[in-house]
Amino acid sequence: MIVSFFADAIPVNHHSKRIEMENTTSNEAHGKGTLQYLVREPQVKTAANKAIILLHGVGSNEQDLFSLEGQLPSDYYIIAPRGQFTLAPDRYAWYNVDFSTGKPLYNKEQEASSREVISTIIEQVKEEYALDEIYLGGFSQGAIMSYTTGLSHPGKVTGVIALSGRLLDEIKPVLSKDEYPQKLRVFVAHGTHDGTLPVAYAREAKAYLETLEVQLSYKEYNIGHQINSEVIDDLNDWLKKAS
Repeated sequence: MIVSFFADAIPVNHHSKRIEMENTTSNEAHGKGTLQYLVREPQVKTAANKAIILLHGVGSNEQDLFSLEGQLPSDYYIIAPRGQFTLAPDRYAWYNVDFSTGKPLYNKEQEASSREVISTIIEQVKEEYALDEIYLGGFSQGAIMSYTTGLSHPGKVTGVIALSGRLLDEIKPVLSKDEYPQKLRVFVAHGTHDGTLPVAYAREAKAYLETLEVQLSYKEYNIGHQINSEVIDDLNDWLKKAS
């Protein structure tokens, strides 16, 4: 299964929310405005309020990973924000990226802005839903943002979920294992046939994460730049171990 589904309607236990944001970049299309996200409330109530925040990849939107909500644990809030930069109708990004040279070149100002936007989302949903545990995850560019936001804001999240992503070299100098709770959990899944972000990126991230002494679960799959049922099954098993 490749994540590419876009829902037409929101079921009764789902709803769309908007967060008022102050723009910190020169992107005129957004200025001072709102950031939209989707929410699925837990179908099973537990003592701890838990959430998974899912960040989509470049050129997608909040509906994409939200389509996985039926395959994720029923006792979690599932929250899917929309990237703040518009590429085309219904296509968004957390920052602009150029693959024309064979190596992804990205807009550092936009990435830094989105990192702070995502941090604000975490703070606001934590307060609104009285969350005890927050897992920040994403696919491709969303996985990159999950790494950078989760690792550069220690203590705000319980764990990071990186599906087919990479860890930006530029943020490594500002990270220190002394600032992290070593209980931070990280789940990394990557396809060995990924032609967009080759598996070498995941292996480099693994080596670096081990120096931070986080609680790392690292898995490779015989797939391309995608999410399949095996990835979801392993992710669900990993989440259950945290319960």
